[in-house]
Amino acid sequence: MTLFIEQCLNGLQFGLLLFLLAAGLTLVFGIMDLVNLAHGSLYMIGAYFAATFAAWTDSFVLGAVLALLATLVVGMAVEVIAMRRLYGRDHLDHVLGTFGLILFFDEAVRLIWGPEGLSLPLPSWLNTAVTILPGMQYSAYRLSIIVVSLAVAVFLYVLVMRTRIGMLIRAGASNREMVGALGVNIKLLYTLVFGLGAALAGLAGLMQAPILTVQIGMGENILIVAFVITVIGGIGSVRGAFIAALLVGFVDTLGRSYLPDLLRLVLSPNAASTAAPALASMLIYLLMAIVLVVRPEGLFPASAK
Repeated sequence: MTLFIEQCLNGLQFGLLLFLLAAGLTLVFGIMDLVNLAHGSLYMIGAYFAATFAAWTDSFVLGAVLALLATLVVGMAVEVIAMRRLYGRDHLDHVLGTFGLILFFDEAVRLIWGPEGLSLPLPSWLNTAVTILPGMQYSAYRLSIIVVSLAVAVFLYVLVMRTRIGMLIRAGASNREMVGALGVNIKLLYTLVFGLGAALAGLAGLMQAPILTVQIGMGENILIVAFVITVIGGIGSVRGAFIAALLVGFVDTLGRSYLPDLLRLVLSPNAASTAAPALASMLIYLLMAIVLVVRPEGLFPASAK
């Protein structure tokens, strides 16, 4: 039972981390109708900034705050310099243009930081275990990821559903021409939304950095999972991204933990060990296929965001 609870917490932590990445992706796509393959590059940039600023300031928290601000600025600059040229064009143009940005960011990182990976060490107060149940301990840092991600989810809900700028964001997603005709600066709104999406991606990257090595291309594989979450939740729906991210996190984590044991009930140990990793990797795509069969527009279509 202790192991099951721990794996559920790992699934919750992984799902919430994916939500940060997918929320920015679905905001940009739902509001700006922009397919941004370079979203994973902003995740990578956030991790590199965090490792660099933490080393400069000798403070994990200050380095994370500076990295978040820097990724926000980079995202807004990318929107002004590159993304504005893609608005109103075909999605194939978006794919080609943002794929070029992936190559640009990868080479820029190689030029600035070099080809070797970086590490982001945790402070002692996070690099420890805390007792969550009698006889059960869990990583303090993973718990902090859960708390921060939930706080960000609440912030996004309040921002989108309870503020004036959120009203403009929702209106811009529904009818950008009408919002522009009412005197709203659509260009500025898009810059802010893209910057927010970049900051969310950077936050996911900097929180993942102490767990994984900070390296070139680290955002490309996880971007695929973020697109899966966006499709499952419903394109343009932040609520859908939250629910779908939790589903994907639990399915992926529990599948990798328990699928080998289940396969050993019907297969030989060697065959189960060989098949389990491949089947576990397929589970989230199987989940996406099932959701699309039942609800082709996703769990929460954009009209229900």
